[in-house]
Amino acid sequence: STAAPVVETPVDHLRLAPALPVDFRGALEAAHHVVGASARPAPDGLVDALSRDLLPDWTEDWLAPERQRWEQVRLHALEAVAQRLITAGAHLAALEAAFTAIGIDPVRESAHRTVIAAHLAQGNAGSALRHYQHYRALLHRELGVRPSPHMTRLVAAQGTP
Repeated sequence: STAAPVVETPVDHLRLAPALPVDFRGALEAAHHVVGASARPAPDGLVDALSRDLLPDWTEDWLAPERQRWEQVRLHALEAVAQRLITAGAHLAALEAAFTAIGIDPVRESAHRTVIAAHLAQGNAGSALRHYQHYRALLHRELGVRPSPHMTRLVAAQGTP
């Protein structure tokens, strides 16, 4: 018996065989499921799978749009997972998911809001304010802008942002 090919080579491109299990495919499917589902907070291993870049050692130009797409999918999925974990009272896991998103995009406000929300849900107003101040300084230093009014309102009830 001959094994099925792992790589298919149609005339104008190269691709992996559709039946071949690939971490990226599984992570992408799980990410879309979590963003659109209201089931359990996160499948086991999802945050770890979402933390991985797409083919990080490859430099081909054709990968740029796929990397951008993957970045947006995983950021949205990580934030959705974190929100569900906050709701479930799993604050540490929520923080891990949110900080994973921040590691991917350090100036993404929605990820920082999720960290603050997790701290507040756990009753750690000081940690929430400290994170806000860190984020505000980062935005000023990196981009010369301030956090949005939405972000400021989130922490305003806890003290002076």
